[in-house]
Amino acid sequence: MARSELDRITEEKIAKGGVLVLLYFDMRHQDKEKLQPLMADLINERLLKEPGIVYCYGSIEEPIKDKDSYVTSGILTVLVDSFRPLVNIMFKYAPAGIEILKPTREIPMRLSDLHSILMDISNMSIDYSRYILERVMKQEDVEAIKEHISDREKLGKKLLEQANDHKKPEK
Repeated sequence: MARSELDRITEEKIAKGGVLVLLYFDMRHQDKEKLQPLMADLINERLLKEPGIVYCYGSIEEPIKDKDSYVTSGILTVLVDSFRPLVNIMFKYAPAGIEILKPTREIPMRLSDLHSILMDISNMSIDYSRYILERVMKQEDVEAIKEHISDREKLGKKLLEQANDHKKPEK
């Protein structure tokens, strides 16, 4: 894609709520030869295939020795079509840093988009918690947490019912 074409696409997307960012990634591995292909895989096979990514390109540094492993870093320029995919990328790939390049002042957002973003964050949190519960914790700890969650759910329903009772008009 020619630079002028890239600029045109960028400006069009930014005008419609897109966000242009620099993402900073770092990666470690014991095998120096695997690092750059792993970073390229992150870009080409993962980030570029995420919903809402318009384009993604960058540079990958030559791996350097650090104690008992090798480390490399990548600086990626990423254009997303709205703020929502950016939140998902940040949570899913946990870059070491981010710099918002455009827009330079405000990021316009509809209330419905904000609701969707917050629900996405909630779902990611649930997925992460479920992973921890199923893969990391001891079974007796999982059971105790499940019981606690069930108690919270019952309390939440009771509180909602009480709140609804207070809202009902008196006859």
